[in-house]
Amino acid sequence: MHHLPRRPRVGHAAHCSAVRRLNLWGGKRCLQKRYPSQRPSLSGILIFMDEALSVIQGAITSIINWTPSQLLKEIILVGDFSSNGELKAYLDEIKLYNQESPGLLKIIRHTERKVLAAARDTSREVAMADVVAILDAHVEVNVGWAEPILVQIQKDSTVVVSPVFDNILFDTFKLDKYALAVDRFNWERWCHYDSLPKAWIDLHDVTAPVNPSIMGILASNRLFLGEIGSLDGGMLTYGGENVELRLRVWQCSGRVKVLPCSRVAHLERHHKPYSLDLSIPLKHNATRAAEIWMGEKDMVYMAWNIPLQNSGIDFGDVSSRMALQKKLKCKTFDWYLKNVYPVLKPIHSTAGYGRMKNPLDESVCLDQGAIPGNMIMYYCHQYSSQNVYYHPAGEVYVGPLIAETDIDDCCLTHPGKGEKPTLEPCSKAVKNRLHIHWDFKLGRAVLNRTTKRCLETKRDTSGGYMFALQTCTTQVWTLQYTVGNWGQTNAQ
Repeated sequence: MHHLPRRPRVGHAAHCSAVRRLNLWGGKRCLQKRYPSQRPSLSGILIFMDEALSVIQGAITSIINWTPSQLLKEIILVGDFSSNGELKAYLDEIKLYNQESPGLLKIIRHTERKVLAAARDTSREVAMADVVAILDAHVEVNVGWAEPILVQIQKDSTVVVSPVFDNILFDTFKLDKYALAVDRFNWERWCHYDSLPKAWIDLHDVTAPVNPSIMGILASNRLFLGEIGSLDGGMLTYGGENVELRLRVWQCSGRVKVLPCSRVAHLERHHKPYSLDLSIPLKHNATRAAEIWMGEKDMVYMAWNIPLQNSGIDFGDVSSRMALQKKLKCKTFDWYLKNVYPVLKPIHSTAGYGRMKNPLDESVCLDQGAIPGNMIMYYCHQYSSQNVYYHPAGEVYVGPLIAETDIDDCCLTHPGKGEKPTLEPCSKAVKNRLHIHWDFKLGRAVLNRTTKRCLETKRDTSGGYMFALQTCTTQVWTLQYTVGNWGQTNAQ
């Protein structure tokens, strides 16, 4: 029989663990904050698929231990058609928690796999509290996690909030404390951390909410989340649904904030249960969000190296989401870029993009290489180190499409002497008077406008390839996709 704690209060082991974590993240200023006595009620929602029963149990226990009992209306478990035999046999025993708090724990079992976004939507529909906190089941909440969430949403029901994440290592269960940071996303819609904005630092208040940001797990006013369309059930598996929600909230008159005083520790997973290959759902999710919410959708397609026309990506039926956008009178993506996220830069002048190769050997492609500045030819693959973007002004960018206004793309340069081309940050290349402008038409030579030397490749002694900047021969280059009429043979 599995041991299930029946008392919804702190046991000795749980107390020691939480205090250790509290000391680690050093939230003294947060613990000194005082909150109004009247606060909204909370539904804690745990989504799981093939989790270990002990992990789910730990999440439940932490929510009970560290949420004021008068605020915690319910904990809803949503099982997304797990195959784990332990969950099938013993999950219902978790309801022993209800012996001391009747009705506290509810279990929803899907009879077919609905994946993350749809599972989250199911839970929001059955929740009864004022505020829903939609979490993964592999988390443990920390001391005082709920109060900042509830007070923030009580002040403004259109704010969707996220805690600050810490990481629990799966093999040692050691807590890896994460510093407070802003979560950004790039044109591929990957999330990454960035430094805190100066406006927040100037507040001199380490407990102040930070915006804009991205939520992975989130809390929201239950009714507001329903009004703006909840989670997009058309998203596959997971990955990118948080960016889609962020765009929708901001564009449809809400806001997104991260709360420094709300800390949730996320247990990293040794394996991903939903899919071994996430490339298909990630492309689906990225293009789906781009079609609905991003006027600069071409940037997403180019970043993923997907053709702008006849992409072959089935992003599903978006008609209901477009109708929602119209109903809510949502603002444009251009407004979002100017007013919420100005660090994201669109590029409007791309003539061609994709993998770049020449007929000498079409199994190898131009590649950014592992050593900064040292471009190589490498066997063609799908990763972004082989992305190439040609601009009519003459710049050739090599490598991932840079999203941020304060970071440079890598420009192909002719240093002016020697035979070896380099990759340099574009602004640095201009400052150092390197030659970054090239004449190139599809299926023709790549000619530096200043030096009149061509970019070519030749075999080296090891059987690989090396670059040569030399007087043009008959060597020509191709680029995978074209924009507008650049790729047409009669284009000037």
